[in-house]
Amino acid sequence: MSTIILRSSEFPELQPAFGLWQLYHPEDAPYRFTAQTMDEARSWQAKVRPALDQAIGFTNLPAAPFEPKLLETVDKGNYRREKWLIRTWQHALLPFYLLIPKHVTPPYRLVLALHGHGYGVKDIVGLWEDGEERNTPDGYHRDFGVALCQRGFMVAAPEISCFGERQTDFSYLNQTIGQPVPTTCHHTAALAIHLGGSVIGLRAFDARRLLDYLLTRHDVDPQRIGAMGISGGGMHTFFSACLDERIRAVVISGYYSSFRASILAMDHCFCNYVPGLARFGEMHDLIGLIAPRPVLVESGNYDPIFPITAVQQAVSHAREKIYSIYSATGELETDLFEGRHRIHGRRAYDFLWEKLD
Repeated sequence: MSTIILRSSEFPELQPAFGLWQLYHPEDAPYRFTAQTMDEARSWQAKVRPALDQAIGFTNLPAAPFEPKLLETVDKGNYRREKWLIRTWQHALLPFYLLIPKHVTPPYRLVLALHGHGYGVKDIVGLWEDGEERNTPDGYHRDFGVALCQRGFMVAAPEISCFGERQTDFSYLNQTIGQPVPTTCHHTAALAIHLGGSVIGLRAFDARRLLDYLLTRHDVDPQRIGAMGISGGGMHTFFSACLDERIRAVVISGYYSSFRASILAMDHCFCNYVPGLARFGEMHDLIGLIAPRPVLVESGNYDPIFPITAVQQAVSHAREKIYSIYSATGELETDLFEGRHRIHGRRAYDFLWEKLD
């Protein structure tokens, strides 16, 4: 006689996530955006920004001098590409590219260009993964760092933690005991959480330190700094702008939607998660830390991991409930295009140029 099989389709309470979803109430989160006036909104920001900083962790990593090193310079015709290395904290080196337009007089408008998952920063500055030059945009990043520079920006494109030249060397696992090799993102996220922080915290810290360094230069205009990123770089842009008010305008591509419909609803990299982030409500609450600064949301209507309906709902909520308080609904724009998960750029480069004027 065979045993009785219980099926989760018939008994949803068998699913661990089913019970947890019953606890998911962003509308009751203690740090959600509830302001009704501009003064209340400013007070909310003053309280919630440091709380978010503490939540993502790694706010006080051991300090160290930048020790900047120029590694290479490449003449690209109408712009110059430089590769630099700085120390962002005692135990971390950050390689980054500077793309410097030749047809613009400094001080430059500066944009942080933040790549997503893939083979790293080379994919946004016109390089193949082996370091060879390419002449045609490829992949979902579409060389948007180059496109920004050609529009007239100085572009700072860092190698984001866990990608490219910043991956963990796990060769000892296979060489000694034949263990499978984890992804750097997953391993780093697990270690970060064990230490009470998050990969988001590491990346936001790096971005702040990179800006600290760039603002020691005389060719950067401190009043005209923007950021643009896609996917994991969109996440990076979102949280960095929430925490760092020096970033005056942002383009968030392939990320801004909702935790419920995207990050928590399907398979995403472990680097997206922060313990206790539910205390801050939904993405449309956190964008209150950016308001009323200008934001452009890019999203493809066939993006499989950031559903377009969730994007539209999150934008509408932010306009009606947050940006309207500042009489700034026009500062939150969208570029909703036909396509999948990729940079579009139809509005992005002009948007940043106008908003950082």
